[in-house]
Amino acid sequence: MTLSLIGSHATVTGGLASGGLKYAAEVGAEVIQVFVSNPRGWAASSGDPREDAQLRDSGIPVFIHAPYLINVGSADQDVAAKSAAALAFALRRGGETGARGVVVHTGSAVGWPRDDALRQAGELLLPLLDALPDDGPDLLLEPMAGQGQMLCARAGDLAPYLDALAWHPKAGVCLDTCHMFAAGHDLTAPGGVDDMLAELEEAAGPGRVKLVHANDSQLGCGSKKDRHEGIGRGKMGPESFCSMLVHPCLAGVPYVVETPGGREAHARDITLLRRMRDQVHGP
Repeated sequence: MTLSLIGSHATVTGGLASGGLKYAAEVGAEVIQVFVSNPRGWAASSGDPREDAQLRDSGIPVFIHAPYLINVGSADQDVAAKSAAALAFALRRGGETGARGVVVHTGSAVGWPRDDALRQAGELLLPLLDALPDDGPDLLLEPMAGQGQMLCARAGDLAPYLDALAWHPKAGVCLDTCHMFAAGHDLTAPGGVDDMLAELEEAAGPGRVKLVHANDSQLGCGSKKDRHEGIGRGKMGPESFCSMLVHPCLAGVPYVVETPGGREAHARDITLLRRMRDQVHGP
């Protein structure tokens, strides 16, 4: 079985590559996720070709997280248009930096029925997917914790979403462990991880998961609130992550921690996950 790389979201102070790679070295990350623009704003940031080249040539796998404001399901057409533009920018930067994928939240049906929101998601995302070259980044859909009118929360919600995208081959999945737990998948129960991944594979098909956001949860199963905690320090505990690291559905899929606490906490969580990985797979 191919081993999964373990890393973290990285701050890029000092330059996308200069800062991101320095962070990776400090925390022991084998893979990183970065922002290429303000995660809480619409403004696009111009890239530095030298930094882009350094990141491409570094040999470390890179993923980009698109801004949090993006909601392709919004009935507000100004928000929808800005969302499509921001995601197009993130995908372009993904190509320029050699990123494997661009993570985007699947959005919510704000202001109108769910069916209308899903239809619009397809109308906005399909042109972006069609424009991606075969060697470009995948668009990775991240289900959320279930609050409000989220279009994807439980694993099974991915089926109608991907149907709206005509099951495009460049549409992948980013699986956030905290989100799945908060949405109601009890990953601590006997067989809980197996059940969640079986539901996901039935909904999305095999091989769609390209990245795991490895986050424990401050709150209990079904809270519908996105509250990350350090690995093994929350309500999920370490056993859930051990089960995922050995599961064939996630073989070779990279893990990125987005846990609170900055460098020290990320280094601890990466070390813990790498130790789990090595224990379950042997020397």
